[in-house]
Amino acid sequence: MHNTTKTLVFFFIVLIPFLPQAQVKKDSLRVLKEVVLKSKPFQEVIPVQTLSGKLLENLASHNVADALRYFAGTQIKDYGGLGGLKTVDVRNMGTHHVGVFYDGIQLGNAQNGVTDLGKYSLDDMESLTMYNGQKSEIFQSAKDFAAASTIYLRTKRPVFEGAKKTNLLVRYKTMSINYINPSFRWEQKLSDKVSMSVSSEYIKSNGQYKYRYTRNNQDGSLAYDTTATRMNSDIEALRVESGLYGKINKGSWDAKVYYYDSDRGAPGAIVANKFKDGFRQYDKNFFAQAFLVKEVSEKYKFQARAKYAYDYTHYVARDTTRILGETVTEGAQSDDSYYQQEIYFSAVNMYSITPTWDVSLSTDLQYNRLNATRKGIQTLFSYPQRYTALVSLASSYRLGGLKVLGSLVGTHVQEEVRYNAKAPDKTEATPALFLGYTPFKGHDFNLRAFAKRIFRMPTFNDLYYTMVGSSTLRPEYMNQYDLGFTYNLPVGKGFFDAFSIQVDGYYTNTKDKIVAAPTGNLFRWMMTNIGQVKGKGIESVLNMGTHFNKLNLVANLTYTYSESRDYTKFAGLEISSYGDQIPYTPWHSGSGILNANYESWNFNYSYIYVGKRFNGNVNNIKVNEVQPWYTHDFSVQKAFAVKNYKIKGTVEVNNALNQHYEVIYNYPMPGRTFKFIISIAL
Repeated sequence: MHNTTKTLVFFFIVLIPFLPQAQVKKDSLRVLKEVVLKSKPFQEVIPVQTLSGKLLENLASHNVADALRYFAGTQIKDYGGLGGLKTVDVRNMGTHHVGVFYDGIQLGNAQNGVTDLGKYSLDDMESLTMYNGQKSEIFQSAKDFAAASTIYLRTKRPVFEGAKKTNLLVRYKTMSINYINPSFRWEQKLSDKVSMSVSSEYIKSNGQYKYRYTRNNQDGSLAYDTTATRMNSDIEALRVESGLYGKINKGSWDAKVYYYDSDRGAPGAIVANKFKDGFRQYDKNFFAQAFLVKEVSEKYKFQARAKYAYDYTHYVARDTTRILGETVTEGAQSDDSYYQQEIYFSAVNMYSITPTWDVSLSTDLQYNRLNATRKGIQTLFSYPQRYTALVSLASSYRLGGLKVLGSLVGTHVQEEVRYNAKAPDKTEATPALFLGYTPFKGHDFNLRAFAKRIFRMPTFNDLYYTMVGSSTLRPEYMNQYDLGFTYNLPVGKGFFDAFSIQVDGYYTNTKDKIVAAPTGNLFRWMMTNIGQVKGKGIESVLNMGTHFNKLNLVANLTYTYSESRDYTKFAGLEISSYGDQIPYTPWHSGSGILNANYESWNFNYSYIYVGKRFNGNVNNIKVNEVQPWYTHDFSVQKAFAVKNYKIKGTVEVNNALNQHYEVIYNYPMPGRTFKFIISIAL
């Protein structure tokens, strides 16, 4: 990264909040109540899980991807190390079906459809919320309705106590694997109606850690058992973001500017005793977004959103080998640069026909463009552009203990390319229906069910990637069904201060699944619609809280059972993996968080378990099994004050039992690590 560029971007973002300002709603600056991982009250018809407040702050997690592991039904695909890619999959429907929203606007990547969650820090997060299906409201953008599941990352809003006008927090983290991470957050009250925030962090690490590499032959005999050091997982990254928050008459607005710059190793697979590689990735991500909501009258509300994003990725592979499964083959080097641009607008109108009947109309317009510079590639790059229009019509109705929510989303996609064949225009309509029912007036017991049809557009890589893409691909279609309940014990009754349980059963059916199929040449793969996957599972979330005098105790437990089987046929014939569990889908998984708070001390223990699954080598046979893994994490936190300074010290132990494990086959994860954090607030 260039220091001059970093400095210019830093000062540009710091100065943004001082541009002319408008005004917002009073409660836009209020403190959100501290919430733990639990189901919401009855107004949440859709299954929802939330991490926020002190519980989120005290997790021994490095980034958003680490924290999302504690949600039932999620699987994080982690390619190892600090620089490795980290993506989320919900209910085994695929990463492309998860919509990730940052302060209300979706994070997009038209090139590959994947959001790298490792780029987003927990330091500035107020809450993480996950919905299966969609949010239990109709006052939202068409993109919110269009995703199979949604994750909302909400950053902190400025809160000022008493007559204070300035908040400043400085934090420093270091780890036992040569890691430094200084950061700060500055909040300023500019007037009674406008406030601002600026935050930044810098990360640097060589990323080296010890791991154990063990492999067996097909007959079960030992092939490799090696202890080595993970290389090419280094990272140097800078994140800077700034926000404005204001209030107007019966409404609010906010604006945000975000910049991320990284230079990192992209650690490759450990295959056939090959422990080093030359893959590197350079990223520059920038976006500016704004949001406005206003209650025009008692019956009519309006909101608008806008965003501009620019993403630059430079990928370099200096190896003399290319890895396909367990085969090492001579291959071409890569030195590719990609440039993405996105422009997005959304308008939402909601009208209350009666006190119990609401309707909404949402319109989203989006433009995506991808340019590339590919050294050594003779084939012309397509230089695609995509125009997307989404319109959603939704309605919700309440009758006693019954709530009904329905929506219909229409999508039209049109593309242009400079070279090669373009994908045909696509128009789709996808409905959804959600039901919630409270059968007992005296108990907070809620039943729910939903059915939703969704589809995903092929990405630019799917359609136009050199020697791989296919411009004739159809969208991937999925039907999703859910049946579940939530029970919340009345607060203050009995032993528990809080007690809730949430259980859901689900079924999914994916058709025209987009898969990569080999041709006669192993270097030439073809994207095609031949797949069908059927999935089913059960998710459960249990939340408990109690206290003994000044000792407060909170426990959050999750368990997931899932099946997701491949029913793909090719040319009408069943392929060899027909009926097998799809790769990286464990039958059993779960997590637990135990938190104890006593005066200025805080103790946190968290546990994650992922059961047996199979790697990406297609068939469910013994040699392709990936063994279960689990981690134990601990943290101890002490807060104290010196004059006007609030100081907090934290010691964390990750993977306390030093288990050697892999989330993705051949990508070893770190063993035991220690983290030390000191923060000073003024």
